[in-house]
Amino acid sequence: MTQDVIEAVKKAKEQSKPRNFTQSIDVIINIKDLDVQKPENRFDEEVTLPHGRGKDVRIGVIADGELTVQAKSAGVDLVITKENLEELGKERKEAKKAANSVDFFIAQADMMPLVGRFLGPVLGPRKKMPKPVPASIKLDPLLERLKKTVKVGVKTQPSIQVIVGTQDMTDDEIAENVEAVLTILDRHLEKGRNQIKSMFIKTTMGPIERVI
Repeated sequence: MTQDVIEAVKKAKEQSKPRNFTQSIDVIINIKDLDVQKPENRFDEEVTLPHGRGKDVRIGVIADGELTVQAKSAGVDLVITKENLEELGKERKEAKKAANSVDFFIAQADMMPLVGRFLGPVLGPRKKMPKPVPASIKLDPLLERLKKTVKVGVKTQPSIQVIVGTQDMTDDEIAENVEAVLTILDRHLEKGRNQIKSMFIKTTMGPIERVI
């Protein structure tokens, strides 16, 4: 299948009109014989793409003390301290703005009860509840991994659409990222990738190209 993916990526790039920005490349997978009404058939998992997403990932850190120092030093997009957390709990509009401004949140584990209390109603519905981490963690390796991470899941429809790179990445790199996504199907579906009904590659604003 890898060669089919490479060919589809190549065609998707060729068919896409030049734009004044670097377009993302998505894989769209439709799954057969999957009843999404059954909770056991739904899944939501994070996948680390071997060649990254090709675009910046925005990360927020909710912490106190040393962890906030590390976060600011690493240049994360949003740092929320204990004081900020309480303020956001009172300002729902600002809390929503903060939630929408980042892709992933990390939170100091001992602050999770406060996160649930003040931000849970905003982060929960957006599927952005933070990853709890110990206060002693070295943030840099975790941040690097998150920058290559995408969420892959099946919820209300038996289909998946997820970013697997950008048009300035090589066809091979994008194909290897697609393969990483497919391993999730092997893990969660009874017949693995044999349950794929159809699969397509597309750029942000270009036409879709069929893989299978």
